[in-house]
Amino acid sequence: MKEYIFKLTDKVRDYECDLQGVVNNSNYQHYMEHTRHEFLESLGENFGKMHEKGVDGFVSRVEIQYKTSLKSGDSYISCLNAYKKGVKLVFEQDIY
Repeated sequence: MKEYIFKLTDKVRDYECDLQGVVNNSNYQHYMEHTRHEFLESLGENFGKMHEKGVDGFVSRVEIQYKTSLKSGDSYISCLNAYKKGVKLVFEQDIY
């Protein structure tokens, strides 16, 4: 596993799975968004406070490459790196 500036351990909940018994693909974006929010909280910041200051974050692009599916009860680690690219803050995220 490569180095990350933030990691969050979590567990798959039953309601996040589809009829095939695997995590519905949209939930991976929820996992990544939750990780970004927790990362900001770890820095003493949050999206609500940022909005009040006139700073709003938006997702402009998401690219996901699936290797294997998570199932109900699986634990996972959601990992994050961030860097500036011009005016954008780019998040690179992996889920293991």
